[in-house]
This record gives sequence, C-alpha cells and structure tokens, in this order.
Amino acid sequence: MSLNARDVAEIMRLLEASSFDRLSLEMDGVKLSLERGGTPGAARTLAPPPPAAAPEPVAAPAAPIVADGDLAVTSPLLGTFYRAPKPGEPPFVEVGALVEPDTVIGIIEVMKLMNSVRAGVSGTVAAIAAADGALVEHGEILLTVRA
Repeated sequence: MSLNARDVAEIMRLLEASSFDRLSLEMDGVKLSLERGGTPGAARTLAPPPPAAAPEPVAAPAAPIVADGDLAVTSPLLGTFYRAPKPGEPPFVEVGALVEPDTVIGIIEVMKLMNSVRAGVSGTVAAIAAADGALVEHGEILLTVRA
C-alpha cells in the first residue's frame, strides 16, 4: 500500500480534528510522522528505512485485564469508532450481550474506510467505554468483557 498526497492530507485533517499532538505511521517501509505546533514552513526529512529484518512470529495479543478481572477490548486503529453499522440502526453489542472472539463489536473509520472490530475474547459485555462517533487511539479501551 502506498500513500498519495490525498491520503496524507486526510491524515493531517484527522490529526488537526483530534486532541492528539503527534502521529507516527509506518506502513510497508514508508514512515510518516506528523506533529502539531511545529514552526510554520519547517520541514523535517526522514532517513530511509533500515533494511527489513526477517519477521518474527507474532503471538495473538492477550486482552488486557481491567477491574474485577474483566478483559479489555482495545482499538486496533486510530480513527472514528461507531457502535452501529449505520446511523439509526441498533448497536452491534450492548452491555450484557454475549460475545465470541469473532463477534463484531463496532467499526472504526480510517480515511473513509470502514474496519470491523472484533471482540477477540469470549464472555459477556460488562461496560462500553468508547462513545459512538468518538475519535479513538490505537490501544484505547472500547469495551470490557467479563469472561
């Protein structure tokens, strides 16, 4: 995947609309770092990426444990979190709903692309932390599940 000027402009717009001051993105050897509050007209050049090392096997991440032993389902991306498939439709899950690892619990919009977010764990939804339409950061808790 490559980034074009329109993609970078959209990423910059999302950063400006967020409460974040800095964003670093790395995809397929391309690194993009944006920071708010820099000197106007100042540009930073990035060194070319180092040669790629052999990929290490990645274990499936365990859900972080929060209060009372509940498991946290976190955001895999930076973007806008939506609890329902479309405006006016019921949410994917509510407190008390049973979820399995493949249960879709919401979607995250990134650059006009809708990405399904799955629970990743089995249990009962204990609490929903992220508001519908909220900007969420990678790793931010979306909801908690009681195993």
